[in-house]
Amino acid sequence: MKKILVAGLINIEVTVQVESFPIHYSPVRYPFFGVNSSVSGVGYNVAKALTTLGNSIHFLSMMGKDVARTLIKESLKADGISSKYVIDALERTPQSVILYDQNGHRQINVDLKDIQERIYPQVLFEQALAGCSLAVLCNINFARPFLDAARHANKLIATDVHAISDMEDGYNRDYMAAADILFMSHEWLPCSPEDWARWLINRYGTEIVVIGLGSEGALLSVKSHHFLERIPAVFTRPVVNSIGAGDALFSAFVHTYNQTNDPYEAIRKAVLFASYKVGASSAADGFLDQQGLDQLWSLHEKL
Repeated sequence: MKKILVAGLINIEVTVQVESFPIHYSPVRYPFFGVNSSVSGVGYNVAKALTTLGNSIHFLSMMGKDVARTLIKESLKADGISSKYVIDALERTPQSVILYDQNGHRQINVDLKDIQERIYPQVLFEQALAGCSLAVLCNINFARPFLDAARHANKLIATDVHAISDMEDGYNRDYMAAADILFMSHEWLPCSPEDWARWLINRYGTEIVVIGLGSEGALLSVKSHHFLERIPAVFTRPVVNSIGAGDALFSAFVHTYNQTNDPYEAIRKAVLFASYKVGASSAADGFLDQQGLDQLWSLHEKL
């Protein structure tokens, strides 16, 4: 199996279940088993999902010189992810608090600490990239210098710019311009997903564009095939928390595409994978392994 490089955020995540949005004020609540802590972050979620699916990966990230470092190292070991390229270059580890209700709505509060000002050693990136066929470069600042290096090394680049509303977005423009496989959410788009995908192709020439549509599935655009269609969502189990659904969609697509070079099989399997994932409360939990995904795929192919 072709190796994948993943560069992205690790944070300590706390999820809190609430009755509904907007939140009714109360001086104290007792949501038994509704408050949970875990190691998460976009980079970690993608690394864990890809590893669970059986991929060999190199994971690049940064953590703090604080008590969270121990928890992160223990979680990496438990999840079968090497810590070789996870460095303790921060004073404090980023954190997030996510409020979610039983309808799948969520509010994400992310405190990145000072990670956006820190630089990851380029020599370690180049060492990790050797032997990898694809680079998943999450849109965190320390991964920005890796875009040109991966391109010059003739590696496929996959990235997710998440919620976005401006084609010339100053923060994400570099990632959109470099990506061979570009993911994003529909939530902030100023037009229809179809129009946005067409504009992206005209602006950046992106070969594969996937726009997550939440409960409605996803939109896939393949430039070289002039393909632009929506792939409907499927039901695999009840929704607990939609946090991490986009990371799951992205990870499963990358996994299948890296094996097959088939974006159509990749997106259909990714929709299945994400549907199952949202039955878990944490962004880094609920990932199927390859056998589980194959079983779901076989079942839904017959429907």
